[in-house]
Amino acid sequence: MAYIYCAVIVGVIGFQVALILGAPWGRVTQGGQVDGPLPVSGRVFAAVSIFILLGLALAVLSADGKWPNWPSWTGWVALAINIVVMVLNWITRSAAERKLWAPITTVMVLLVVAVVWL
Repeated sequence: MAYIYCAVIVGVIGFQVALILGAPWGRVTQGGQVDGPLPVSGRVFAAVSIFILLGLALAVLSADGKWPNWPSWTGWVALAINIVVMVLNWITRSAAERKLWAPITTVMVLLVVAVVWL
C-alpha cells in the first residue's frame, strides 16, 4: 500500500509542477478561486507543497518498515495531515476542486490507514 500511496504522491507532485510552470488549472486547486494559471503566490504555495508531499511519502514508507526508517509515529502524522486535506477537499466551495481532489484524497487516506493500522 505504501508504494501505491507514493505513486499517487508522484502524480500529485506532477500536478504541482505543472501549476508552477503555468498550467491553467487554478479552478481545481487552492480553493478554486483563480481562473487560469496561478499567480506567483499560488505557485510558491505549490512549490512548498511538493516538499510536504515528499515528507508525507517518506513518512508512509517508514511506517511500512521501509527506507528512510523514520519513527513509526511519522506515519500517524501523515495520516492526520491527509485527513485534514481530505476534509478540506470535501468542503471546498469549488465544485471542480471537490470533484477532482475529494476522491483522490479519500483514497490517499485509505492507503495510509492500510499502512499504519495493518
